[in-house]
Amino acid sequence: MPAKAEVELDMEQVEGGRWRIFGANVLPPILACALEAFEEQGYHATTVRDIARRVGVTVPALYYHYENKQALLVELLMGSMGGLLERCEAAVAEAGGEPVDQFSAIVECIVLYMASRGSQGLLDSEIRSLEPENRVRYIALRDRLETTLGEIIERGVAAGDFTTEFAEESRRMVLTACNAVARWYHLDGPVSPEEMARRYVSIALGAVGYRPRSRARKKS
Repeated sequence: MPAKAEVELDMEQVEGGRWRIFGANVLPPILACALEAFEEQGYHATTVRDIARRVGVTVPALYYHYENKQALLVELLMGSMGGLLERCEAAVAEAGGEPVDQFSAIVECIVLYMASRGSQGLLDSEIRSLEPENRVRYIALRDRLETTLGEIIERGVAAGDFTTEFAEESRRMVLTACNAVARWYHLDGPVSPEEMARRYVSIALGAVGYRPRSRARKKS
């Protein structure tokens, strides 16, 4: 099968609240072994021969499916970011029109994703290993998520829900904190992904200076 750079690695449907649900993340053997090798050794220290050995195929057989090692990294990164973006867009759409609800939904979604798909979240550190053209494509996807969150914060400030004076810095801080969950969170730890997401939503609302609107203000 030919490589597909924008393959969706999460195959579950995300509509109807299913963006919160994560089944087993079953990658094709070649991608699974490439991910394992990149995590253990780093992209540059990993060879195609090493990946082929882990899969149990010959190097020519691996090249039949993927043009080179870069193609494997691209498919993993684009699939991971594409999956996160799809879930976040579904979460925001289902949250309704209030900025605070949209903000809470997108933070919850990112934390759930990083807690449940930690391996692919960690791979984000290999962006530096992408060739220029591939890096541009990946960053374009990432920028869509950053722009969405930034616009939500700005609308929240305009509506009086958020009191932060530093919308851009707040956006950057919230995204950095949520993405970092992949680096330390363990599924077998004492806190579930759902509870961790709930805690991060509370923390993130504090970071943007959330101030609940009064009933009178909501009616006016």
